[in-house]
Amino acid sequence: MRGYVMIGTNDLNLSEAFYSKLLDTIGLKKIYSDEACVGYGQKNGSDEVEFYITIPTNGKPATFGNGTQISFLTDTRNQVDQFHKTGIENGGTCEGLPGPRPEGATTYYSYVRDQNGNKVCAYTNSKN
Repeated sequence: MRGYVMIGTNDLNLSEAFYSKLLDTIGLKKIYSDEACVGYGQKNGSDEVEFYITIPTNGKPATFGNGTQISFLTDTRNQVDQFHKTGIENGGTCEGLPGPRPEGATTYYSYVRDQNGNKVCAYTNSKN
């Protein structure tokens, strides 16, 4: 898939503070913003937005999708650990501690929910 992911928020400033710190742990930075959204892209890449947070344009409250999850592929297990730690320290809630899934597998995951209930994951296939 080529494109971007967008999630809704009811408090753009709160979400921007959360995601700016969280996504920094996996190499993304804020590269766009206006009064309704903030976009993030690669620190060392093009200026293409990969992930947006936005206030819904229809004027209704933002809600999360039950069963919906945004997953970010990382290079190392340390990035997965830092993603989880940063998410919790900045107001997120734990949805699954860092570790292999399923037990004994080499793929390493962590899960956090943001303040709006959106579930985000960092994972790696690296053994380091």
